[in-house]
Amino acid sequence: MLEFDPATTPDKSRHSWDLYTRRNRSVFLLILFAVGTSNYVDRNIIGVLLEGIKAEFHVSDTLLGLLTGMSFALFYVVFGIPVARWADRGNRRHVITISVLIWSFLTVLCGSAHTFWQLVAARFGVGAGEAGAIPPAQSLLADYYPPQDRARAIGVFMTSGAAGYAIGLVLGGFVAQNYGWRAAFEVVGCAGFALAPLTNFFLIEPRETSQPKRLTDNCESIYAAMHALFAKPAYRNVVMALVIYFLVAYGALVFIVSFMMRFHKLRVSQAGTIYGVVSTIGSLVGSVWGGALADRLARRDVAWLGRFAGVGLIVALPLYELTLSLSGILAMTVALLLATVLLTAVVPAMFSSLHLVCGSTRRALAVAIALFFANLIGLGFGPLIAGALSDRFGITYGPGDGLRYALMFVIPALLPAGLLMLRAAKYLRSDAED
Repeated sequence: MLEFDPATTPDKSRHSWDLYTRRNRSVFLLILFAVGTSNYVDRNIIGVLLEGIKAEFHVSDTLLGLLTGMSFALFYVVFGIPVARWADRGNRRHVITISVLIWSFLTVLCGSAHTFWQLVAARFGVGAGEAGAIPPAQSLLADYYPPQDRARAIGVFMTSGAAGYAIGLVLGGFVAQNYGWRAAFEVVGCAGFALAPLTNFFLIEPRETSQPKRLTDNCESIYAAMHALFAKPAYRNVVMALVIYFLVAYGALVFIVSFMMRFHKLRVSQAGTIYGVVSTIGSLVGSVWGGALADRLARRDVAWLGRFAGVGLIVALPLYELTLSLSGILAMTVALLLATVLLTAVVPAMFSSLHLVCGSTRRALAVAIALFFANLIGLGFGPLIAGALSDRFGITYGPGDGLRYALMFVIPALLPAGLLMLRAAKYLRSDAED
């Protein structure tokens, strides 16, 4: 059973994070890590199942891009802001628990689709359910951890994306190759049902224990809250950078497994395993190292949150282009690993920048708005653009080179993302609220 820090009491605590011991925070972080992992497994397993879906339903890469991007992103962004507003005013533990149940059920339903469009509809539902995961989870972490430790905590939490991606690719590839793509959806969806009781039992809502009136009496309208956020140049620039980041990281790169299969002639299990291992190692190293370094730099000057993210995004660009240019499997894997480390290292700094300037009563909303645009534009159109370019280039260069050139065309978007974070760095000090 979790205990409050004996050095503090709910009545005397100035901040919500003063209520919890280091052990409490570790348990909370572990549970939220599991939530994030389940979220990213169900979201990203589609990447290793594309070739099987394409073969069964006889669809183009453009429609595969629609399936992986817009079909998920549309309902994710539609539900994201109202759910975040509920989380900012209500019990975030309940929001997360209900969301886990919804997306797990809809993922199982994906495996029962009889037509391509039924599968698209089920993915709409997965997106709706997952809208209640990341913003409330980050909001809780920001209340559990003080600002000087926040980037590191967010960095550890964000490694759940790597864990989920790896599990989705490796487990999904194994199940798909041996039992079919439908079984892969069903296996990971059922696994999510075991998580909901853990979130409801182990997580604590600080608003229930720490000065309830001060923490829950949030009467600010959603219009006023959004106006306050977008009035800050730092927030605007970070949001725009995240949009472009998503276009590359969660949009175009969803085709990496297909690229390995088409260009390097690997089997689905081989490609899924390679990318799963690379994603896991790269994201673990990148997120933990990036979060720790961002915290250390920010103690000197909070502007370094933006500078660190900006430089990392720009340096990742040539590494990804090199990855797509190499013909050897080993050399390609090494370049991809280095690129993955950099691309994930910047994430804690980017989200810590949001929490720095948003204010304590707008945390979930600030993240949800950022994810609204990032998913709608980045995740929604990233795979669609890459898929359409692949179809176009494939006519001239064939399916392998066509997809490779399409990805090489999209990757340079990391340059403006990096420049936007460097611009945000100029405003972080003046826009900071905590």
